[in-house]
Amino acid sequence: MNVHLINPSSVSFGTAVITPRWQYVLAAATPKSFGDPILVDETLFQMDPERIQPGDAVGIGIHTANALRGYEIGKIARERGAYVIFGGIHATLYPQEAIELGGAHAVVKGDGDIAWAKALADCRSGIPKPLYLGGQIEASDFVAARWDLVPRDRYMWASVQTVRGCPKHCSFCSVWRTDGQRPRQRTSDVVIEEIVQLRRLGFRFIALADDNFYPVTQTDLKLAEQQKNTARLNELKAIRNERFELMSRLAQLPDDMVFFTQITMEAAEDTEFLDAMKAARIKGALVGVESVTPAGLKDVYKDFNLAGENLTERLRTFRRHGVHVLGSFIFGLPSDRPETFAATVATAKSADVTFAQFVTLSPYPGTVDFIRWEKGLGPNPPTIAGVPLTRRWLIPQALRPKLYWDHPVMSAEEIRSRTQEVWDDFYSFSSVWRRSKFIKSSRGRLAFVLISKIYRQMYADTGIATDSARVSRSGKWVRLLAKPCRHLFAGRPMPDLQVPQTAASTFAGSAAD
Repeated sequence: MNVHLINPSSVSFGTAVITPRWQYVLAAATPKSFGDPILVDETLFQMDPERIQPGDAVGIGIHTANALRGYEIGKIARERGAYVIFGGIHATLYPQEAIELGGAHAVVKGDGDIAWAKALADCRSGIPKPLYLGGQIEASDFVAARWDLVPRDRYMWASVQTVRGCPKHCSFCSVWRTDGQRPRQRTSDVVIEEIVQLRRLGFRFIALADDNFYPVTQTDLKLAEQQKNTARLNELKAIRNERFELMSRLAQLPDDMVFFTQITMEAAEDTEFLDAMKAARIKGALVGVESVTPAGLKDVYKDFNLAGENLTERLRTFRRHGVHVLGSFIFGLPSDRPETFAATVATAKSADVTFAQFVTLSPYPGTVDFIRWEKGLGPNPPTIAGVPLTRRWLIPQALRPKLYWDHPVMSAEEIRSRTQEVWDDFYSFSSVWRRSKFIKSSRGRLAFVLISKIYRQMYADTGIATDSARVSRSGKWVRLLAKPCRHLFAGRPMPDLQVPQTAASTFAGSAAD
């Protein structure tokens, strides 16, 4: 029995930005008796059905965006006589769908670190169960990835996870429902060991692929103090101290390494934390700004963010402390008006946001927004190609709407076209070149321009453009630019790199000397 792990994608570029971490985690969770899994990432190349043989086990990880392609692969694998196992956030939410439409023999709900091996063992015995409850395991049970299997010449960035779960409850996000609101944080030892393994292979750029790298805010600490909740306060302090321990050890790694993560806006209130990020060379962070207006923030249950000049100043705080922001903005909120688009791009520019993404409000399964949207459409929702709109991910790609909500004052096409204009404005050559001025070398500025253009092509034209020719043209540009761009991120392998000591042991050693 061969084990296949397939990351579905309808578009392949030959080179990808970030490694699909789940494949390498499940590769590590695969018992040695099965041999090394065969990994197929379709963002690189489409899978070859001929490699799947009767009796093999095929694991397919899906999120909502690639679920339809995942189901196609599942049916192909089952027709070839393989056992088909689905996992991932979408399969966790819709396990029966994967069985009915994807040919699944089994579905793993929740974390797959432990459940995967059980599912494989049952497949080998010919008795797979329809459902395996992976749940939300403790951080001590997280499996470190098998990076020895990664094709080094295909990815720009590697990915390492340090914490699962987010204490927030944003209406458009499903993470707090699927991964939980309790941060499950890995120790710095296991995180650093993984990162060192990647640097030995030549990876300099690492995405800390966390739900929220800043799980404890100043407000959380103050509230626990006010409530005189000693147990809660100690728990929060322990989580926070472990964050600082991790960052102190990242700072000891080779100085050509760069890290990127995802945090909430509240981190700007904690300048001590930002300074530690800078020292650790966590040079960039995706920050969910969502809206530049108070009404918009209320729409998405994100009142803890700021708006207007206060928002601009808070975003600048990140930059002043050496952390570049990838700002994420949402259009199509009920409170949005035509003037919101210009105000948003103006804010992104004035706030010194280094990168930005502008997305249209979409109902993602597992979110408050989706539940509200699904309920509003009633028991008999509209259909497209025979598919209920409430199962929008099953609609053929070419027929999917770009927007799913009726807006009080704007048409769907107006919102889509205005969103496209914002992308065009923020990523115009003059705007990108102006933002690159913080880079001293000409080579570095050129790299910044290339990366900006690739990012725009991958996430704007292929995401919201309706012109199929434009989408196809964007794909060709990405393929052309991605390979030389990857070389800009590559580093010289360091096979002899050692894991740095903990801060405590380093101090003890100095004292002993």
